[in-house]
Amino acid sequence: MGLNKLDFAIVGLYLAGITLFGLRFRKKQRSMRDYFLAGREIPWWAIALSIVAAETSTLTIISVPGIAYDTNLTFLQLVMGYVVGRVVISFVFLPHYFRGDLYTAYELIERRFGRGLRSLTAGLFLLTRAAAEGVRVYAVSIVVSIALGTGEVASIAIITALTLIYTFEGGLAAVIWTDVVQTGIYVGGTLVGLATILQLVPGGWAAIHAVAASAGKLQVFDFRTSFWIPYTFWAGAIGGAFLTTASHGTDQLIVQRLLAARSQKQSVTALLSSGVAILFQFSLFLVVGVMLWAFYRVPSAVFGKPDRIYPTFIVTQMPHGISGLLIAAILAAAMSNLSAALNSLSSSSIMDFYVRLRPQSDERTRMRLSRLSTFFWSLLLFGLAVLSLHKVGRVVEVGLQIASVAYGALLGVFLLGVLTRRANQPGAMVGMLFGFGIELYLWRWTHVPYTWWVTIGTCVTFSVGWTASAVFRTRAAKYPA
Repeated sequence: MGLNKLDFAIVGLYLAGITLFGLRFRKKQRSMRDYFLAGREIPWWAIALSIVAAETSTLTIISVPGIAYDTNLTFLQLVMGYVVGRVVISFVFLPHYFRGDLYTAYELIERRFGRGLRSLTAGLFLLTRAAAEGVRVYAVSIVVSIALGTGEVASIAIITALTLIYTFEGGLAAVIWTDVVQTGIYVGGTLVGLATILQLVPGGWAAIHAVAASAGKLQVFDFRTSFWIPYTFWAGAIGGAFLTTASHGTDQLIVQRLLAARSQKQSVTALLSSGVAILFQFSLFLVVGVMLWAFYRVPSAVFGKPDRIYPTFIVTQMPHGISGLLIAAILAAAMSNLSAALNSLSSSSIMDFYVRLRPQSDERTRMRLSRLSTFFWSLLLFGLAVLSLHKVGRVVEVGLQIASVAYGALLGVFLLGVLTRRANQPGAMVGMLFGFGIELYLWRWTHVPYTWWVTIGTCVTFSVGWTASAVFRTRAAKYPA
């Protein structure tokens, strides 16, 4: 059926409207505290929705239904681990983050260990976040090229440019408040899509439930103890908890939002409530995938990639107007995630590197360089997204795999810092390098499911770092300088 003028008008209105809305916050950016922490004046509920938006990219919306289409609902076990990880962060990390006036997660590492390890952790964040975000930006091209008929490179360029405009000018305040709007749009749009599929499948939900149940599509829990199955209860509860403790407790993309809260109590409330929201949201996306399977009843290979199923359904089966709304909803998720990445990459670049090297620089210079850094990262992410074309499979898993390669090393170092007094900087560095090396090995040369990578990397980093610290301390005592 394709999109018509009404659909294009809705998409165009959304793109223009959200960009102009984000630009409303540019006048409030007078200092680094405003630009990177929104003046620490954001209410908890807005931070919660922004956290949800930050971890919900286009690849989530289009790829999670593809996973359910090909398999069942067992991916939800991983999301249950996400909720457990948030509880750990609330008790283990947030009390430390709110002791002092921190701008980035890696300032905590300097305060505990020293400058060298702060540079190492921040550098690892910049490297892996940029790589993972490049894949997420690439996912935009799948949707836009199907919906609008534009080339994939042009699709990536359009979304990157529009997102850059308000992120460049409005800083974190623009990012968070546009996230609030965009979360409402893509969740509401997905609910509309779900209702539409119900109308298109003869017999509605009763028919979908019957055929999906008989095919095992509604299975949520898998209690098998096989280490090699990626989505089991144990991989989800343990691996998902480690993954989220790392992504939400050590990754500047999320920590930056937690630091923007008015108090530690509001930060905890925002984090925990976002866990409830994310559980509902992933359940919604997975159910959409099951319903699409009941509608098409053909192998996903017919569409080329599983990630193309949902966008294809929107463009070819949805009534006009609704299809335009759903395309706008998917673009909303893309822009909210991209804006979060740009601001967090810029904040770490400036605060973890430039300000340390040029502590005498004035606020005006720092603000100018912060915006230039945002522009630089947008160009780099655009380039990485173009390189990702035709080279990835299910994008949500590829994005999680890239991020997971670094998360174990980062989490291990943070746990060494907050849980032990024995660890020192040389030992923590050795542990981090071992942990990162192990995760690279797991990624490139083994078939270990990515759901276990962070757990393994964290344990290796922590144990090696703790042991190496003891060795360095003994050597220093035996051979004092």
